[in-house]
Amino acid sequence: MASEHDSVQVVVVGAGPGGYAAAFRAADLGLNVTLVDPEPNPGGVCLYRGCIPSKALLHAARVLRLSHEAVEIGLKFERPVIDLDRLREWKDGVVAKLTQGLGALTRQRRVRYLKGRASFLDGKTLNVDAGAGRVLRIAFEQAILATGSRSIQITEAPSDSDRVWDSTVALELREIPDSLLVIGGGYIGLEMGTVYAALGSRVTVVEMMETILPGMDKDLIAQYKKAAESAFERILEGARVVDVREKGKGLRVRFEDARKQSEEGTYDRILVAVGRKPAVGDLGLENTRIELAPSGYVKVDRERRTREETIFAIGDLAGPPLLAHKASHEGKVAAEVIAGRKSAFEPRAIPAVQFTDPEIAFCGLTETEAARQGRSVKIARFPWAASGRAATLGRSAGLTKLVVDPDTERVLGMGIVGPEAGEMISEGVLAVEMAALVSDLAATIHPHPTLSETIMEAAEAFYGESTHYFVKRKT
Repeated sequence: MASEHDSVQVVVVGAGPGGYAAAFRAADLGLNVTLVDPEPNPGGVCLYRGCIPSKALLHAARVLRLSHEAVEIGLKFERPVIDLDRLREWKDGVVAKLTQGLGALTRQRRVRYLKGRASFLDGKTLNVDAGAGRVLRIAFEQAILATGSRSIQITEAPSDSDRVWDSTVALELREIPDSLLVIGGGYIGLEMGTVYAALGSRVTVVEMMETILPGMDKDLIAQYKKAAESAFERILEGARVVDVREKGKGLRVRFEDARKQSEEGTYDRILVAVGRKPAVGDLGLENTRIELAPSGYVKVDRERRTREETIFAIGDLAGPPLLAHKASHEGKVAAEVIAGRKSAFEPRAIPAVQFTDPEIAFCGLTETEAARQGRSVKIARFPWAASGRAATLGRSAGLTKLVVDPDTERVLGMGIVGPEAGEMISEGVLAVEMAALVSDLAATIHPHPTLSETIMEAAEAFYGESTHYFVKRKT
């Protein structure tokens, strides 16, 4: 075994959106940086096996949906033919282009990139297993831990069956099963269910909580389900999988609801998408002073520093929300703190987007969370049935809502369901971060006809003054 020794100012372990953002920011600030990851280029789960490939496939699903909807407006196309090999090749090409681009940016910034797996020996040293018997020992001044998260498995489904998928396998697009059971009605399950339903699978979604998308506002879920229930064969809520058995060429699944009543169904494939957990195994954290919360996440302060003062932790590892853009922001904060700048992770709003059809996006305080906190809020809504732009798109099932402080009329949160919701939500993030008032949104001229003007009209509806939606004033 060949052993090498090196030293560096900053070592970043994990090259996902949090890790490479941290490494790039630290390098931009003049620090000597080494970035460690098992993949050949930066990107992490998000680019290789998550955000990017899933959004590429969701785009394909959207094109298929549009081809079907064209008939309703007098445009007829021949039935689409799905070339699975070509689709897979295109998706993989998108991933390769972006990850190779990040590799180029790494070199341009003079960040040293090590392909390998890191483990801490103490709060100042780590080993990098680079394979082929090569081990590099690195002495560091500061480290940023950004190893992300991994899929949670369930004991009810056989882990050794190639008929049981996790999200990584589903994204490989090996086949289009006739029937697919998605266990988990959260973001990942619904997004992948959307893809396979569009490609021709009969998709059933089962969620053990009372409703899909647990914790999200019910009015947003209701709008989403209007479309989703026609795309999916079934959505089972408040039910859990209690047994999965191989049967012939399929899987026999038994469900049980809250009343302990059961039913069974047979599916060609199962996708397990019940959530993710922090990837903290085999990192040698026991050799440091790093502490874990009962949930398994690494404890950090507002600078993202762990109990080991030389080590920072960011992204999924540091706790929810498990979002790439949250990780990137944390990475920049950690790098700036290391460089001696005053910086802290203190966002008022972190946007979340579900890229299904229709999309759902929200930021800041939700109506559900306000109720949980016992906090008084006012809600302003603008239904997309009153939107001219939504009508021209044939997508009138949608909603824009504002969560407002009743005393100051400050915008506390925003929720949107409908096409391009993810592109619109940043206006809500800016409003919350800048402590904007509802009147600020109402007085901001938005272009017509657009979906974005539903934000302005929701603000006008707060005062009972929406041009295209009548709201009776309260006296």
